[in-house]
Amino acid sequence: MSPIHHRPINRHGLVSSVAVNRLFRPAARDNLSAAVSGITARVAALACFAVCLTAQFTLPGAVALHAQGRSGALTSADSALVGRILLAEDARDATAEALRAGMAHGDATIRWMAIRARERITDPMFAKRDSLQGAPQVETPPTYPDPAWRLRYRALTADRNNCRALHSALGDSAWPVRLRAADLVPASCAGDADLVAALTAMVNALPSDASRRQRGQASWHGAAHALVALARIKPAEATPLVVTLAQHSQPEVREYAARAAAVLKYEPLLVALAQDANANVQASAIDALRELTGHQHDTLYVRALDTGAPQVVRSAALALIGSSRSNVSAIADSMYVRWLNYGNASFRDVRHALLRAAGRDTASDRGVPSRVILPPRAVAMALGERVQVRVTMAPESGGGEFVVRMRGDVAPLMAAHLVALVEQQYYDGLTWHRVEHDFVVQGGSPGANEYVGLSHFLRDALGTVPHVRGTVGMSTRGHDTGDAQWFVNVRDNLRLGRDYTVFGEVMQGIEVVDGILEGDRIATMRVIQ
Repeated sequence: MSPIHHRPINRHGLVSSVAVNRLFRPAARDNLSAAVSGITARVAALACFAVCLTAQFTLPGAVALHAQGRSGALTSADSALVGRILLAEDARDATAEALRAGMAHGDATIRWMAIRARERITDPMFAKRDSLQGAPQVETPPTYPDPAWRLRYRALTADRNNCRALHSALGDSAWPVRLRAADLVPASCAGDADLVAALTAMVNALPSDASRRQRGQASWHGAAHALVALARIKPAEATPLVVTLAQHSQPEVREYAARAAAVLKYEPLLVALAQDANANVQASAIDALRELTGHQHDTLYVRALDTGAPQVVRSAALALIGSSRSNVSAIADSMYVRWLNYGNASFRDVRHALLRAAGRDTASDRGVPSRVILPPRAVAMALGERVQVRVTMAPESGGGEFVVRMRGDVAPLMAAHLVALVEQQYYDGLTWHRVEHDFVVQGGSPGANEYVGLSHFLRDALGTVPHVRGTVGMSTRGHDTGDAQWFVNVRDNLRLGRDYTVFGEVMQGIEVVDGILEGDRIATMRVIQ
């Protein structure tokens, strides 16, 4: 799964398919029952994402020439050897002849690549990465100070039972601080009339057009967070507000209404939201119903299995585990076969939930075979090509841009895979669906959630670049399950180093990253040199 807070937790051979990519725009998020057909189409497109090469492959001339340009000493054969070393690493083949040839090579960089590949193959945690002999000096990421508001944000943890301090923070100049204060308000503050009034005012301040915001401002966020806080401390006053906002046009508002309804234990409203037009709203409501009513709504959950939205099917399958209905096992088995046949690795969580609903062990999951793929830029990036990506935020999400340097020197395969996706415009129009302002900002899911990602998993490439503020890492669901969702560390998260790959670092625009709010949309990602 993706990193968890407080747990050690076109060109270059790509098929250009703008029409397929449009299936994943936020405009389609209210009808994610069509997501599976879209994702299946994208699977077909990405099947030609790069050529699966054998040990006898011929490296494209342009890449070979670039590799030669590194020092003037390397030949096309050397570049081909680098490609075979990377392929051996991707295949996790410790017996590959390329590893032996690389470790005996006269070039120190090639020797190190072969040693690194061998160690990553033999030890998934790459425990020796900080102590191997001959390792090159790795360029350290830029250092960024925290914005002043983050200190106030952190201070709220100690004030989580101080109603006066939380009330004051609801008026902070920085929206992350306001949202954090709302999230921390405890039930014990129910008697603080001023705080209750402030939360109510935040709900009532929901703008008529909640789909847009200016930089430094919020749109739906304040009302949504305040609604859940009111449900905790003033249920009677919150209930009519929750009912109203459960019908709001903005799906994120309805999703927070589902969270508030869960706090209120408002079963009829959760049943209605479990049939919402938006898949993320449905999943949130089903998760809440499962906790609140057990198997009382198994009929609804069985119907939800047929929606076609991965996150909904997963939630419904989890809700059906242990059901007394005689047909659940057969239905879940049938659905498992359907989702297996999509051939999408990132649907693993869906398949496992269906297996559990069928009463089967998840170890029986046949899974999706790994692909051994050499992205077109991988060799050049491994040998020093500097590639940067400009991330431009949509105007309706405050605009702005930031630049990420892709770390081909430490994670050439992963970095090159992602560059290829950027060049295919895979990320254009997607969102930052998870924003924890003192941890990470994560996005790049076609379904705007944790359970929809790239059709094939990317291998880990654990390295020596620490997860410091401004570095960019790969979301996973466990070892070697990179799903192409990016997360940006907005603070130092060194404990993530043992599990998550750093493939990039913010070089410009860290203030834009700090200003991202949940649901903000990426306009474009473009490669720049």
